[in-house]
Amino acid sequence: MSAEAVTDRPLRIALLTYKGNPFCGGQGVYVRHLSRELARLGHSVEVIGAQPYPVLDDPGRPEPPTGAPTGDERPATAPGRLTLTELPSLDLYRQPDPFRTPRRSEYRDWVDLLEVATMWTGGFPEPLTFSLRARRHLAARRGEFDVVHDNQTLGYGLLGGPRALGAPLVTTIHHPITVDRRLELEAATGRRQNASVRRWYGFTRMQRRVARRLPSVVTVSGSSRREIADDLGVARERIDVVPIGADTRLFAPDPAVPEVPGRIVTTSSADVPLKGLVFLIEALATARVRRPEAHLVVVGKRPGEGPVADAIAAHGLAGAVEFVKGISDAELAGLVRSAQVACVPSLYEGFSLPAAEAMATGTPLLATTGGAIPEVAGRDGETCLAVPPGDAGALAHGLVRLLADPELRARLGAAGRERVLEKFTWRRAALRTVECYRAAMGEPARRARPPAVRRPAEAPAALAQSR
Repeated sequence: MSAEAVTDRPLRIALLTYKGNPFCGGQGVYVRHLSRELARLGHSVEVIGAQPYPVLDDPGRPEPPTGAPTGDERPATAPGRLTLTELPSLDLYRQPDPFRTPRRSEYRDWVDLLEVATMWTGGFPEPLTFSLRARRHLAARRGEFDVVHDNQTLGYGLLGGPRALGAPLVTTIHHPITVDRRLELEAATGRRQNASVRRWYGFTRMQRRVARRLPSVVTVSGSSRREIADDLGVARERIDVVPIGADTRLFAPDPAVPEVPGRIVTTSSADVPLKGLVFLIEALATARVRRPEAHLVVVGKRPGEGPVADAIAAHGLAGAVEFVKGISDAELAGLVRSAQVACVPSLYEGFSLPAAEAMATGTPLLATTGGAIPEVAGRDGETCLAVPPGDAGALAHGLVRLLADPELRARLGAAGRERVLEKFTWRRAALRTVECYRAAMGEPARRARPPAVRRPAEAPAALAQSR
């Protein structure tokens, strides 16, 4: 068999995810879109996940036509198979009864007992227990997969190499969870809360030990690569950077959607310090002095208590801040299109998919420089407005500047869309990920070049006019 034949043959991929919610949290979004694009390239992908189970797209479904170039143009290719295998946990954090105690009949084996015992003592068991179940599952199916791709489980059960798992292992680390731990400890008040945070993040010790022993690590940005090397002790030469992308067909400009004056949109899936939402609330209060029409729509759950709820109450913003949850991707795209400003106020991001999606719609972006956000958003004044993380005053200034200047909004929105088309699409992510698979398998690698983005010369102006 020639080297070219080996390189081009379709792969059988096991894609592991211990949390697969595709609408809340970056891991589920990553699995949903990457699995679809891998299948569209002709590979066979089996997603193996625990609750909340992933929702997978049909890779053979025709995509809706679009009048604008998307950056994802592809030749007609017969898609591979895309299937889901459910590997159930005890689902201890499900709504509406999180931290529940299972009935005796639900226990199946010692892994279930370990899961409950860890939860009862204040820890987070899922990375470890999912890895143990996945190891057992893969061992029973030895020879069925060419490569195993772990989506940031980093559990002890995934050690042992091909002999234990039946195939070479590639692991995606979006960013080290030690960063979340550090920021939550800095925000903790009192010894009791400090101890609770330390216990909850106890699994990061395991992840650090596992990461150092992994043969192949993929991450989504240069910033995350540095954090993984520094926090987890992984040699930098073993870490490949593969940026992820936005769905540029769904998240695209639509002149038929009117802007809502003063509307600011942000995504914050949890009331945690990492997301910086409290600084955006404070910025909104300041901005409304000069722009009374300014109001915020948060894609996420409204917190009943905590810093964000306190800030909304303290500034009298109950009528100016709306929370929406459970919306579809199409509804999210429409919401972002209707905004005059999209904002990412995070203190740190390993990539920032909300930034890429907002830019893809042509909505002007105001973002901090936390973590990898500048790698996605680009330069201040060219493709976004950039401000330091944790600076409510700078956020307020950016909001007022954008809300007051339609020409600036149009220019940044058009340039942001162009940047996403050139750099951040899921097809490009899939092509580069396959290169990492083949390297881990020891196959000769021929670097696949993403298709050229076909766009008319007047595209930036046309996009600017659509805003």
